[in-house]
Amino acid sequence: MPDHSPTDAPPPTAAEIEALLRAALAPTRLEVIDESALHAGHSGANGLGWGTHFRVRIDSPLFAGKPRVARHRLVYDATHDLMARGLHALAIEVL
Repeated sequence: MPDHSPTDAPPPTAAEIEALLRAALAPTRLEVIDESALHAGHSGANGLGWGTHFRVRIDSPLFAGKPRVARHRLVYDATHDLMARGLHALAIEVL
């Protein structure tokens, strides 16, 4: 099991998540929103107000015919490496 403790690398950004999702899933629609400031003081917050809690709204041809869990797994797989950098929560809305 990989270690998901924060590293010395900076927390992820919305632009970085967007780039990973575009490369992996070729979305037809994509919006990545950093909601970290809304979670200040909650579990997983880093005190910076950014880089821990994101919302992703996405549609991709790769989702066709797949159940919701499989669609979410594709998004999680594309962003997995960011967990070690402090990505704590990813709310996924498949469009």
